Amino acid sequence: MRERTTKKQQELLQYISEFLNEHNYAPSYREIMVALGYKSVSTVAVHVDGLISKGYLTKSDKSARSIRMAMEATGDNGHIAWLRTEITRRETAGASEEDLVTLRKAMELLEKQ
Repeated sequence: MRERTTKKQQELLQYISEFLNEHNYAPSYREIMVALGYKSVSTVAVHVDGLISKGYLTKSDKSARSIRMAMEATGDNGHIAWLRTEITRRETAGASEEDLVTLRKAMELLEKQ
């Protein structure tokens, strides 16, 4: 069983998950810093390193944008985050009500688990 995350770590995980789903590449530390209102990129590094040590994130190497969600971390929470992002995206794009209803039902089912 993995260690629990702090509130700030959970916010960071949510942001990274949504960014990856939307852009298909990882956010930079600077983008994370700005989005979450941190004062420095070293704060981002501390939180990312903490999430890596807890098994929630991985980094493929030392290059920029190499952060990935660990396989175990992309369970139901990852799907719910993706669905929330997708619903918002489709609402903004004017998707059909039928599509939105289907996505909302899927999210309800995942949240009940």
